[in-house]
Amino acid sequence: MLVLDEQQQAARDWFESLRDRICAAFEKIEREADSEASFRYTPWEREDAEGGPGGGGVRGQMTGKVFEKVGVNVSTVGGRFAPEFAASIHGAAEDPRFFATGISLVAHMANPHVPAVHMNTRFLTTTKRWFGGGADLNPAIPNPEDTDAFHARLRAACAAHDPTFYPRFSKWAEDYFFLPHRGVARGVGGIFYDHLECFEPGEGPTFEENFAFTRDVGEAFLDIFPKIVRARLRTPFTEDDMSKLLEFRGRYVEFNLLYDRGTLFGLKTGGNIDAILMSLPPLAAWT
Repeated sequence: MLVLDEQQQAARDWFESLRDRICAAFEKIEREADSEASFRYTPWEREDAEGGPGGGGVRGQMTGKVFEKVGVNVSTVGGRFAPEFAASIHGAAEDPRFFATGISLVAHMANPHVPAVHMNTRFLTTTKRWFGGGADLNPAIPNPEDTDAFHARLRAACAAHDPTFYPRFSKWAEDYFFLPHRGVARGVGGIFYDHLECFEPGEGPTFEENFAFTRDVGEAFLDIFPKIVRARLRTPFTEDDMSKLLEFRGRYVEFNLLYDRGTLFGLKTGGNIDAILMSLPPLAAWT
């Protein structure tokens, strides 16, 4: 069993509480659509590279009338990175020991007018400590009202902490969530941040400051995404709309398997395969 310090435990507790509230909000939408769909939770554990306790997590997944497939995972893992992977991780080149806890969410929707969404926030410890994450909207059929509302809510969350956050992190999302082999964006963006490093008081942003921002990102997501879902879930759609959805999902798959850092991190650290690949849609198409 992993032994957590005060900061690690606080981050883990927050991610688990956010998971519980998000899942409850999504199940409420299913009830409003006359669906009894609920999340099913599957715990998993891992061993570290030396065979000792390496932590684990819980994979939550729901298949419903509105949410065709949604996964909300929380993991808390630790151990040592493999030497070749440690060199690519912030603060791990000289000491491969690590700890990571976070929440990861991907929702694929049944109606092509309801955008898919991704949200992830995390806290990592090597010889350094930092937060990362963000949220981005992924519509097969973009709606400017949804895009504007999503960005406005994230902009407000950023502005409460640092006026540079939204310009920096929205540009980071624009650059990161991009398929270079196709020359197209994965979606309509949001925010993405990483290496939001925690320092001692007086030396730079503290754990408390960065943790407060990360919590506000989670709260912003929980506030805005259910509103977007409710606004679009009864929109009529055609076979052509469904074709656009399936083709868009194909590009989503390409990004997550070729470029996504979270997928690579999970695979390189011996995570649960089903939890790592829960981001993949149930149906997709390539034309």
